[in-house]
Amino acid sequence: MKGKKIVLCVSGGIAAYKACILASSLVKAGAEVRVAMTENAAKFVTPLTFETLTKNAVVTDSFSRETPYEVTHISMAKFADLVIVAPATANIIGKAANGIADDFVSTLLMAVKCPVMFAPAMNTAMYENEAFQENMAKLKKRGAHFIEPGTGLLACGDIGKGRMSEPEEILSYIRKYFLDKQELTGLKVVVTAGPTRERIDDVRFISNRSTGKMGYEIARAAADRGADVVLVSGPVSLECPENVRRINIESAADMLEAVLSQFDDADIIIKAAAVADYKTAEKRDGKIKKSGDMSLELIRTQDILALLGERKNKQVLVGFAAEMENLRSNAEGKLIRKNADMICANDVSRSDIGFGSDENAITLFLRGERQIEIEKCSKYAAANRILDEAFKIYRERH
Repeated sequence: MKGKKIVLCVSGGIAAYKACILASSLVKAGAEVRVAMTENAAKFVTPLTFETLTKNAVVTDSFSRETPYEVTHISMAKFADLVIVAPATANIIGKAANGIADDFVSTLLMAVKCPVMFAPAMNTAMYENEAFQENMAKLKKRGAHFIEPGTGLLACGDIGKGRMSEPEEILSYIRKYFLDKQELTGLKVVVTAGPTRERIDDVRFISNRSTGKMGYEIARAAADRGADVVLVSGPVSLECPENVRRINIESAADMLEAVLSQFDDADIIIKAAAVADYKTAEKRDGKIKKSGDMSLELIRTQDILALLGERKNKQVLVGFAAEMENLRSNAEGKLIRKNADMICANDVSRSDIGFGSDENAITLFLRGERQIEIEKCSKYAAANRILDEAFKIYRERH
C-alpha cells in the first residue's frame, strides 16, 4: 500500500471513531491519506483529530478557502487512487446512488473516477430497508465496492446487522484490493483512443465525434492494475493518465504505424479508437477555394483491427463496435471477420452513453458465442470489466 493516495470520507455516525483508527492504520501502512468529513461527522469526531493523524488538512465545507487557488472537490478527486467512505451512513449512500451533491463529500463522490469503497454503518432496520438495498444495488452495478457490516450489539441497543467493519478488516480488504488489482504487472497493454483525421486539404479533414474518453479510461485502469501501458491517441483534449506512455497520431495510417511498432511484444491490444473508414484519394495542398459544387473521391483506409487479427500470435485482441442498429449481428460478424478475441459493442445512438458521455453500457461478445452485459456505469468501471475479461483470455493462453 506504500505510496497509494487514499481519500477517507467520514459521514455522521457513531462509528466515526473507528475511522480515526483506520486513518492511522492507512498512514502506518505507507499510504498518503486525505480526509473529507460531512458536517454531521464533525459532531462525532473533530477534524483536528484526523489532521493530526494524517498530517493533512481536513475538508468539511464545499466553500472552504483552505486552497482558494483550486476547486477542492475536483483536485481531491484527481488525487485519489481510492476513495473509502467509512462510516457510510444510509444518507450518504442514498445521495451517491441518486446523484445528489449537496455537501462536500457527496460532491466529491460525484467527481471521482477512481474506485470507491463503502463501509456501511447503521441500524439493522435501516440496513434491511428496501430503499437502502436498492441504493446499494445501484452503486454495486456502477462498480462500487461494499465492505459488509458486522452483526452484533449496535449503538442503539438493538442486536443485528449494521455494525461497521472493524478498521483492521477494512485495511485487509483495501490491501487485498490493491494486490488483486496488480495482476497486469509485467504485461504490456496497447490501447488506441480517440478519432483519426484524414486530410482533405491543409485546413479541412474527415473525422468523427469520438472524444477518446473510453480509451483513456481503459488506459488509466490498465495502468492502475500494474500494466505497462502504451496509449496511441488521436487528436483529443484529454490529459494523459498517470504512468501511461502516449503516442500522438493524426491519421489512420499514423495509427497503424504506431500500433505495429508496439505490436510484437504486446500482450493485450484494445482498439477503442474510432478510426475514420475513408480518406480522400488525393490530399490537396493549401486551402481549396469555394468555386461551386465539388466532388471528393473517397477510398478506404487500412482496416487496422483486421490486419492485427491476421498477424496476432498469442496476443489478446479486443475491438470496439459503435453501432446504431443491429448491434448483436454486427458485433458478432466483426468478431469473426477481424479474428478478434472480444468485441465491445455499444449503442452510440443513445445520448447518455454515446460519444462524449462519461458513462457507458457495453455488450461484450466473445468466442464460443459468449455474451456479457455491462450495464450503464462510469467508463472507468466499464474499462475494468473489459480488462477483467481480456485478462481471463490471456491466462487461458499462458
